[in-house]
Amino acid sequence: MSICDYIVMRDEVQIKQFGRNLSAERTRQGLTQDELGALASLDGTYIGRIERGEVNPTLTTIIPILEALKLPFEALYKTNIN
Repeated sequence: MSICDYIVMRDEVQIKQFGRNLSAERTRQGLTQDELGALASLDGTYIGRIERGEVNPTLTTIIPILEALKLPFEALYKTNIN
C-alpha cells in the first residue's frame, strides 16, 4: 500500500465517521434529513449523502449544519458521540 492509498483510506474512514456522528446527532434532536437540510439551507438528500459518507463536505457546508444543530465546531469530529 502506498502512502497515497493510506491517506485516501484514512480520509474515507474520517468522512464516514463524521457522517455517522451527524446522523446520530440529527436523530437525537428528532430531525429528519429534510428538516435539517431546510434549517441549514441544504437539500435533505445531500444531508443523507453526508451521513452515508458518500461525499466529503466542505466547511461552507459543515458550518450551517453545525449552526442548525446548535453544536460547537468540534462536536461532529469526535470518534463516537453516542
